[in-house]
Order: sequence, then C-alpha cells, then structure tokens
Amino acid sequence: MARKKGGKSKGFVSQGQRPNVSKWARNAARREYVSNDLAVVLNKQAAFAVGKRVMLTVPNPNTNETNKRFIRVPASDVWPNPNKKFIMKGTPNAEV
Repeated sequence: MARKKGGKSKGFVSQGQRPNVSKWARNAARREYVSNDLAVVLNKQAAFAVGKRVMLTVPNPNTNETNKRFIRVPASDVWPNPNKKFIMKGTPNAEV
C-alpha cells in the first residue's frame, strides 16, 4: 500500500486572506438582520441563557448627560439570572 503525502497536497484550504463574499452582499445581510428587532432580541436572549456576556442598549438614567442618550450595559444588570429555578408561591412543597 502506498504512503499518503503530507502537507498541503490534501486539497486547497483557504488561508482566510480576503473575503469570498462581496461587501455589498455582507452589508445588505447585516442591514436586514439589524432592522429585524425580534431576531436580535431572541439571539441575545439565547446567548444570555447559555452564559455569554451580552450587552444591551438602554436609555441613560442620568438625564444630565445630554450627549449620551443611550448607554450600553451588561444584560446581567437588566435581566434576571436565566438559570435560577422559579417556584410559584402557594404551591405545595414550595421553599419560603
């Protein structure tokens, strides 16, 4: 049985030097995604549930900073812990 060659002879592998999709197509896809608010929020919620560090844009609570109408804050400051168990009060065997 013949020995296989090593190195780069196993086929072409891109070295990632330049994009293979035109700039206008990438920008159009991004514009379409960003305009869909529901998809953005669902993706952020899914990432937060997995444990990733998600940033949210919220109105600035300090109204004196008129040059910063919105600020970016971590989702952990705004949303509750997704991995915490929820128990309804008044159910049997509920912890107090």
